[in-house]
Amino acid sequence: MFNALVVEKDATGQITIAVRQLKEDDLPQGNVTVRVEYSTVNYKDGLCMSPGNSLVQQYPHVPGIDMAGIVEQSTDARYKPGDRVVLTGWRYGERQWGGYAQKTRVNADWLVHLPDNISTRQAMVVGTAGLTAMFCVMALEAHGLQPDAGPVLVTGAAGGVGSVATIVLSHLGYEVAAVTGRPEQADYLKQLGATRIVARESVNETISRPLETETWAACIDTVGGPMLARVLGQMQYGASVAALGLAGGTSLPASVIPFIVRGINLLGIDSIMRPYACRVAAWQRVAKQLPFEKIEGATVPATLHDLPQLGIDILNGKVRGRVVVDVNAP
Repeated sequence: MFNALVVEKDATGQITIAVRQLKEDDLPQGNVTVRVEYSTVNYKDGLCMSPGNSLVQQYPHVPGIDMAGIVEQSTDARYKPGDRVVLTGWRYGERQWGGYAQKTRVNADWLVHLPDNISTRQAMVVGTAGLTAMFCVMALEAHGLQPDAGPVLVTGAAGGVGSVATIVLSHLGYEVAAVTGRPEQADYLKQLGATRIVARESVNETISRPLETETWAACIDTVGGPMLARVLGQMQYGASVAALGLAGGTSLPASVIPFIVRGINLLGIDSIMRPYACRVAAWQRVAKQLPFEKIEGATVPATLHDLPQLGIDILNGKVRGRVVVDVNAP
């Protein structure tokens, strides 16, 4: 028997969430069984614990889109008992049972061996949010971004992706301008490495002018919607925007003018279906270039019992930085 956070839905659509004991026979199909040590809390986890979401297709459900742990059993030659592994993406925790449990069973193709110098806990300090931030940095650099190009804008900077993006960019020598709608987070963002705080309202309204003063050398956008449209008109010539979020909406009320006059690049960043080689490369960069001592200051601990409230909090924008869930804590 092992503990898991189980979400159930009744015939009326009412959601109940509780820590329950399950048996290994309850686990989904897969060729690798992992003893989970840590998970984390992401926006999608909040959705999966809320009624009316379209992510979970079958109940009862165990959420948790990230996990790190130790292989217990494997019929795949790539993994053996004792291996330390991490899993992000692949609709894990959405369509498949996820990491809010002390055990999980998964497809070996979804796993990545952890670099030797990263613990399972550190892997969840990073998690999907941190790995996505690294994907963004890698994409921007692949399109020519260098530290001397000018300020890099990070929207939603106090969130999970934004916090790690701010830390990584600052550590690599970039000047970071952090956008937040929470003025009380200014000192926190400066501690992460931001040199400039940008009020959300200054970039969150659509204006009639398709172009404004060329200000940003690049942008990591976690918001989308009108903010992304506004930022596109503020980019320097030939600059790139790495877009990965939709907290501000799925529509993009933008003009083509920034693309055809300033040669702006809009880079879509997916972290769900990334090929194995891309994931390995990103984890290797995390191992070498993420200052864990700084990100620890943006991390709070949690247990399985804390998750129902954290799911509500993250949907309401009340979670700052990273949350690491010790699934074995009482």
